[in-house]
Amino acid sequence: MTSTKIEELAKDLLKENKIDSELYKIYNVKRGLRDEHGKGVVVGLTKISEVHGYLVDEGEKIPDKGKLLYRGINLNELVRGFQKDGRFGFEETSYLLLFGKLPNNEELKWYKEYLSQNRFLSKEFIDEQILRNPSYNLMNALQRAVLALYSFDENPDEVTLFNVLKQSLNLIAKIPTMMAYTYLSKINFYKNKDIQLYEPKKEYSTAENLLYLIRGNNNFTSKEAETLDLALVLHADHGGGNNSSFTNYVISSSGTDTYSAIAASIGSLKGPKHGGANKKVVEMMEYISEAIGIDPTDEEIKEILRKILKKQAFDQSGLIYGMGHAVYTTSDPRAILFKEKAYELAEEKNLLEAYYLFTRVEELTKVVLKELKGENFVICANVDFYSGLIYSMMEIPAELFTPLFAVARIVGWCALRMEQIVCDNKIIRPAYKGIKGRIQYININER
Repeated sequence: MTSTKIEELAKDLLKENKIDSELYKIYNVKRGLRDEHGKGVVVGLTKISEVHGYLVDEGEKIPDKGKLLYRGINLNELVRGFQKDGRFGFEETSYLLLFGKLPNNEELKWYKEYLSQNRFLSKEFIDEQILRNPSYNLMNALQRAVLALYSFDENPDEVTLFNVLKQSLNLIAKIPTMMAYTYLSKINFYKNKDIQLYEPKKEYSTAENLLYLIRGNNNFTSKEAETLDLALVLHADHGGGNNSSFTNYVISSSGTDTYSAIAASIGSLKGPKHGGANKKVVEMMEYISEAIGIDPTDEEIKEILRKILKKQAFDQSGLIYGMGHAVYTTSDPRAILFKEKAYELAEEKNLLEAYYLFTRVEELTKVVLKELKGENFVICANVDFYSGLIYSMMEIPAELFTPLFAVARIVGWCALRMEQIVCDNKIIRPAYKGIKGRIQYININER
């Protein structure tokens, strides 16, 4: 009876909450905080990172090569730098985003040692907050674990720069361990698998520790560790306008604590329109390969892509997951770097057939969309397209794809939060236009 009543109320609510789409135009509402060209409305300034994907000439959006700058440094140059030296890059990248400069050898050594010393979780925390409270969704488990750290902080609510920096460094150090343990707790509870929790290794990088803790042994190759390290670098930040970073801004602007702000950002990242997209890419590609095989003709690929776009196949969403981006037009620099590493990994693991299917789908999606939308239509693969392939080749479970994103992006969230504390302490409060009008109150006996 209760469910029936709620269903009735939900139907009534559906009618009540509908708003004529024309009203958004009449009142000049920037839906999704974007203008008529899809460009984000400027609501703040940042030095942390900058995203460039197109030019605007006399109000017209002109496609351009994608660029991502971390503290003014081109992402390509940053990655080529540590790759050339054969070093892991996530630690120095996070130092750069947090402190605004590339660390020298001494500074990088201190930073790595600090993270290594603070990766560990107390037995009390592991038992009470992780093992006794397993969650089917790891992002929710990660949120809860972050919020639980509040109770283990002697000064959780102070929002001075010094205190927030301490909290940020502690979170960046601990979140890989929390992610691994919440995963192991889940498979123990929901899949009835025996688990053993290993402590992080002080001599390991963030990427190496993640693989070690998840797999419970040293059974990973240097190529896998390099690839996961690159994934962390590419996901570390992406400007202040993405959904989870803007969530961080909104929550932080109220003056609340660091744990609440980061947990809210994790909740945002969980959504399939944001951090969950790479999982959908893998599901879509599995559907395509099952439908037409691993080595189909170009026409077979184009035909199934047409069906997906027309909502006749896969999940009927009409989306080719991993293709297209809110800012990037002709190229996503992160996808280009990922694509290179994906080839190296596929070669090592003898999975080149799967890699080539991805590259063909990428290129033929552009062809099919030009057929449907016109020759001037421009689209590119985004970071999610190849990250899903890479994680799959590394046999990382799909349920860990988005939590790995959070492990990297927490660096950007913390950097943006500290920047906001320094330069902009005004609470974020946009306006909504009320359009219901005036309705007379009716006495309860007359309703």
